[in-house]
Amino acid sequence: MASPFKGILYPTRLPTFHRLPAPDSVKDLVQWFWIPEWDIEPGRSSRQQLIAFAASNLVVQPHAVEFSGPTTRTSHRDLTGHGWAVGALLRPAAIPAFTTDPAALRDREVALSLPALQSAVVAAMGGADPAQRRNDAVEEFTAWLLETVAEVSPEALLANSMAELLGSSPEVVRIEDAAQQLAVSPRTLQRLAKKYVGLSPAALIRRRRLQEAADKVRTHPGLDLAGIAADLGYADQAHLANDFQRFLEFSPSSYRSTVNGPHP
Repeated sequence: MASPFKGILYPTRLPTFHRLPAPDSVKDLVQWFWIPEWDIEPGRSSRQQLIAFAASNLVVQPHAVEFSGPTTRTSHRDLTGHGWAVGALLRPAAIPAFTTDPAALRDREVALSLPALQSAVVAAMGGADPAQRRNDAVEEFTAWLLETVAEVSPEALLANSMAELLGSSPEVVRIEDAAQQLAVSPRTLQRLAKKYVGLSPAALIRRRRLQEAADKVRTHPGLDLAGIAADLGYADQAHLANDFQRFLEFSPSSYRSTVNGPHP
């Protein structure tokens, strides 16, 4: 499972936050479950800013269930009052159970009427013991997925392999690299990405590099930015800075100053 704070721009601003591994029974459908819980003073709010993973989420909250499509930019949520959410970061193979056109749901959240899932997770999250209620919520979510999602096809498993490779392998910097490793054509990967993700293979590679860059800038304040750029396959520091500015709307150096304070 990825670093618990990868994709989260400002971890110190988080409420209580946990990532739980997906049980083996749904490992082809879910990358992991994530559960934030918060209790914020009246009149105050907490903004959570993310470079989301290049995937969709199914999210249960006390009064709603939402399908959150793949994002093309940073996103944020403003948390207020008392609450929680139980989310499943979905693998590509799960997507056809919810939409035939994930690209149409880019940067969108759609409310779903799933009363059985919602009531089961809400009941689990009502438990008194924090660790137990989180585990119970994952169990209920898992049971619902097993009852709801049809058997995973070989094509869907190939889409999973594609997303895993593009999202986690630093040596993959071009779609041709992934196609060669998976023994398929670049056109096949483009088709799979369209059907099962809603983002292009190039976008998946770019998101992985940007997440890794932000994580390194934040967690290794002594690392030279040019070195980070080179390690992640950017042509030079300027290309890294351009990606930051384009997708995050700030520079790597200003981000480092914000999260860690000024550094030489």
